[in-house]
Order: sequence, then structure tokens, then C-alpha cells
Amino acid sequence: MKKVLSGIQPSGQLTLGNYIGAMQNFVKLQHDHHCFFMVVDLHAITVPQEPAALREQSEAVAALFIAAGIDPSKASVFLQSHVPAHAELGWLMTTLVYMGELERMTQFKDKSAGKESVGAGLLTYPALMAADILLYNADLVPVGDDQKQHLEITRDLAHRFNQRYGEQFTVPEPYIPQVGARIMSLDDASKKMSKSNPNPGSYIALLDEPDVIRKKISRAVTDSGREIKFDSANKPEVSNLMSIYSHCANLSIAEIEAKYDGQGYGPFKKDLAEAVVATLEPLQQRYKDIRSSGELKVILRQGAEQAAEIANRTVREVKEKMGFVMP
Repeated sequence: MKKVLSGIQPSGQLTLGNYIGAMQNFVKLQHDHHCFFMVVDLHAITVPQEPAALREQSEAVAALFIAAGIDPSKASVFLQSHVPAHAELGWLMTTLVYMGELERMTQFKDKSAGKESVGAGLLTYPALMAADILLYNADLVPVGDDQKQHLEITRDLAHRFNQRYGEQFTVPEPYIPQVGARIMSLDDASKKMSKSNPNPGSYIALLDEPDVIRKKISRAVTDSGREIKFDSANKPEVSNLMSIYSHCANLSIAEIEAKYDGQGYGPFKKDLAEAVVATLEPLQQRYKDIRSSGELKVILRQGAEQAAEIANRTVREVKEKMGFVMP
């Protein structure tokens, strides 16, 4: 059984894009793979975080994992900081990665652009991400386009360690699903729907109230025409909305085109909003139940224990190969 690892940062609200592009795939993967899904709170602090917000968002993301359908009896769900081996192997990976590799990272360039001072953690982020993956000898890593560079560094570090110290790490492969991998912003279809976008109208948060969802979709950008036709080159905004509709209503693009032939954007957007509301309603209810029941702390503790059993063994093996004196 292949191992899968993925994580989501607890910064900002998770969006419909996270759900369609990542979380639904997590749910599918858990049935046939040994899965580790974590809230990467150590990564979150590479940029300043308000403590109370970090605490709340960490629990919220973990609860949304479960609400989305991840089964704690099939997959380990945990907070990155609850498994100290992540930080320890992260440091060891930092000693193996080269400055040039880190400075070439697009994400580092984007997040540091125009700033007078930048925390070192933002630069060394890929070394910690490599540790996250290599701790569990993950075979597959679900990643978006923005993380493919980081996965390449992980692969390079696995090879580098294996060549220098002997075979230890599995060299991971990216898992990029063909469907649902990229849901775009409601205000600019050239950009991915992102929880970090300062315009809340650009994304649908998983916990948005129904009327908020309806308002956001009614205001979503479209082109000047009226035709409901999938054409990502010439009608990217409408095509993006059609992709969302396809996932939420379980309709093919051809079925959507036929259904709204000659009707224009009004009826299409109205029905799309109701499809999104219906999709998120059971998730939101399950989320409320999880947060109120107290079960989340038990799930996270058990998940961390399961993860630590493997992670601690990996760190011990790595340190022995590197020449550390073991207790």
C-alpha cells in the first residue's frame, strides 16, 4: 500500500477551491493508500501570525478535514507541531539544502518581494516541507502547481541523502489529479482561488453562509456575452464557473451547456449558487458537530501518536546514518 502525505496551512479560510482541488481527492485516496493529512502550523509561522487566530484556524482546518469526509480510522489527521520530529528532521534537511536552491524558489521570491526584512524561515520553508514528506517515506504527494518546485527540492534532498549516507528515503512522486486540480478566482480567472486573496469576493469559503455564497456568485466576473459555453481561452471566467457547477451538481460540461442554451448568465448563476449551497450544507453541519462535541482533540491526539510512531523511527535512522551518538 502506497503512502500519501499532504498538508494545508491554517492561514485564512479554506475555500471551495481547496475542497474540490485537494480535499475531495484526499477522501478518495484514503481508501486505497496509507494516508497522512496534517495541518502545517509550523509552515504557517514563516510569516507573522496572530496567536489566537493561528490557534482557531488550526482547529478549524483539522475539523474541516473530517467534515469533508476524511475518516480518522483510515487516515492519520494531526497538527504538524504535535509531532516534534518534523522540526528535527527539518533542521537536518536545512543542512543538506543549498542556498542557491532556496533562493530560486518562486514562492520565496513572491512572498519576500518589496519587504525590507524577511524571516529566515520563509527561505528554509522547502527544507521543512521535505522533512514532512520524507519522515513517512511518502510515495505520493498531492501538490498544486505552486508547490511542484518544493517537491523537486524534496526529491533532490532524498537523492542527496541516499548518496551521501546510504539508502534511507523513498523519492516521492507528485500526485496531480486530472480533474478538479485548479479552481480559479471569482474575480480573475487567471489566478487560482486562494484563501490569501485580500478580496473576500474572490473566493467561496467553506463556512460561508448560504446568502453570502449566493451574493458572491451573483457578482462573479463573466465576459460581455451571454452564451454558457466552455472555452477556457476566450471565456475563462464562465468556464471556471462551469467547472465549479460540474463538480457541485455532478453534471458534465456538455450537459451544462445544453441545459442553459440560450438562457444567459442569470439563470445559470442562480442555479450554480444553489448547487454550491447544497454541496457545502452537509459539510458545514458536520463541522459544527465536530467543533461542539469535543471529538477533535481526541482525533488529533490519536493522529499525532500514529504519525509520531513512524516519524520518530525515521529520525533515529537518519541520525544514526549521519553519525550522531544515540542515547
